[in-house]
Amino acid sequence: MWKVGMSEEVGKALQAVVDRVNQAAARRPKTLPAVPPRLVAVSKTKPPDMVIEAYRKGHRNFGENYVNELVDKASNPQILESCPEIEWHFIGHLQKNNVNKLLGVPNLFMVETVDSVKLADKVNSSWQRLRTASTQTLKVMVQINTSGEESKHGLPPGETVTTVKHIISKCSALHFSGLMTIGRYGYDLADGPNPDFQALLSWRQEVCASLQLPLEDVELSMGMSTDFEHAIEVGSTNVRVGSTIFGNRDYPNTPTPSPEKKSKVPTEEAAKKMERLTVTEQ
Repeated sequence: MWKVGMSEEVGKALQAVVDRVNQAAARRPKTLPAVPPRLVAVSKTKPPDMVIEAYRKGHRNFGENYVNELVDKASNPQILESCPEIEWHFIGHLQKNNVNKLLGVPNLFMVETVDSVKLADKVNSSWQRLRTASTQTLKVMVQINTSGEESKHGLPPGETVTTVKHIISKCSALHFSGLMTIGRYGYDLADGPNPDFQALLSWRQEVCASLQLPLEDVELSMGMSTDFEHAIEVGSTNVRVGSTIFGNRDYPNTPTPSPEKKSKVPTEEAAKKMERLTVTEQ
């Protein structure tokens, strides 16, 4: 039965990740801002029951990569009733034609993937129009393509400061919260600190120096299931962890490769590889 077996697994896995987050934070150099890292539990492809179970264990921050899935999940009657304090993060690529749909999500807490001035303007104007009765600003992060890979979305790093400045000065309905990156997959830490994470750290320094912002006020969203501990150790304040908490993801419509082209990569590895190719992995 799911209620007995799977709920226990989710609870244990969540607690194990929380413990690892806290341990990684304790190893962080004292020279970095003392901002407790936030764990965003990414529930992509998982049923509402699993979100509710994690919520019952005390978790509040959840993330989704696809607008339609977030809309469905956040509007689910069970989640609305059982999770009144849930905070949803959108962490996937956002197209301008989906902005209105996304901003109508109940309990939307943050959009982590603003990657252009035009998108920022669209989110800003839509939030103003949809939330006319509220003075609450929407938290956003600016996504940077630190790895330079064509498969990854995000700003070219050189546009970071001007984009953040535009959000702060021209987008009154938005609250600039920090910088986000995905980074390359499979980096070997034996070669040293992850260069994509180091790049995000450097761009935060540049943003703060140029715009006179306190370092501790600019969050860094970096780190996923395979590298969140290292990310926290070097300064991440927001990590996005999915399969380590909820188990391998379900892709019912994934085509089965023909025998001569069948991948030699194990199932879990293949799923993660596919996620990265679509730039939606967490």
